[in-house]
Amino acid sequence: MAKGQLAGKTAIITGAAQGMGEATARLFKEAGAKVALGDVNVEKGRAVSKSLGRNSFFRKLDVSKERDWQAMVGDVMKRWGQIDILINNAGLVHFTPIEAFNPDDFDRVVGVNTKGPILGIKTVVPHMKEAGGGSIVNISSVDGLRGANGLTIYTASKWALRGITKGLSFELGGHKIRVNSVHPGGVDTPMGNSAGRPKEEVNQIFRRVPLQRIGDPEEVARASLFLASDAASYITGAELAVDGGWTAGTYIPMLPGAPEGLPL
Repeated sequence: MAKGQLAGKTAIITGAAQGMGEATARLFKEAGAKVALGDVNVEKGRAVSKSLGRNSFFRKLDVSKERDWQAMVGDVMKRWGQIDILINNAGLVHFTPIEAFNPDDFDRVVGVNTKGPILGIKTVVPHMKEAGGGSIVNISSVDGLRGANGLTIYTASKWALRGITKGLSFELGGHKIRVNSVHPGGVDTPMGNSAGRPKEEVNQIFRRVPLQRIGDPEEVARASLFLASDAASYITGAELAVDGGWTAGTYIPMLPGAPEGLPL
């Protein structure tokens, strides 16, 4: 399905050592792109890159550090001479009641989820402008479209990333650089299923989501592929929920006259 869709393009993917980032790297490589993988998990990142073979490489990347971004972008330009796509996928989740708020936790989460994408965009944009365009995909969350109990810091960081996407679509649109956001719901990754429970068991938690199951990393990767590709050439500043319908609303089976639908 994806073969040739990104032929001739070069992509940087953050958080690429596992989960959605790894799935995106594999799909993009299948689609013909050269892929640069960034992550703080060196062992896993190198293993993924090795499995992808030629036209891929891994570099340790702490997205909250500008010098790491400069080194990554410099390496990509030295190897391949262009950057067409940036996938800001690296992220941290943090649960805490507001009474236990710790400014250090805020700085850590926002540093990765919000400052990281800004630094990445700042660093790649000059090269995209010189090349005459590009595509940036910011991986936000369903919690960048709504609120969630106990996730105030995380939610703040993902709403901010959504706003960054909107603002930069104006700033960069004249340079033919598109900026969009993807908002995954529950996804079967080390972050979304940290206990590693069987998918059949996890699906029970999602019975009131319209599609009644947790998502697969590849399903989010396919959304990023579409937005990164020329098939989305007139799409910028958009937000794409890949959440099984989670943000469609709240299912309340007790409403009078409500048709049978999702199970209790």
